[in-house]
Amino acid sequence: MSRPGRDDSPDRLYTITGGRSRSGPDNPFDLVTLVVAESEPVVSMQSEHAAILELARSPTAVVEIAAELRLPVSIIKVLLRDLLAVGHVSVRHPRRAAVPDIDLLEQVLVGLRKI
Repeated sequence: MSRPGRDDSPDRLYTITGGRSRSGPDNPFDLVTLVVAESEPVVSMQSEHAAILELARSPTAVVEIAAELRLPVSIIKVLLRDLLAVGHVSVRHPRRAAVPDIDLLEQVLVGLRKI
């Protein structure tokens, strides 16, 4: 069974990103970052960029984009950085869950120990 992105030719991946292997030090993307398209694909656009814009019509996680395009996440991050730089996508970070009340957690632990 082949794994998405693992069986691609390194030459192809190099070509897709223009030789870049990292998206930059101020990378706003992690696996669960939500990406939203801010424009429609343009005819002259690289096919992978256009595919990302199609997928991101509604908020879509970076990892979902990578899975759909069958490309490594690192390659998707480079492509997303390109799109973000020219304003074709926006980034939304998921809300972090509120920190639970420590007293409540202790009461739950005591209750579990009594079982």
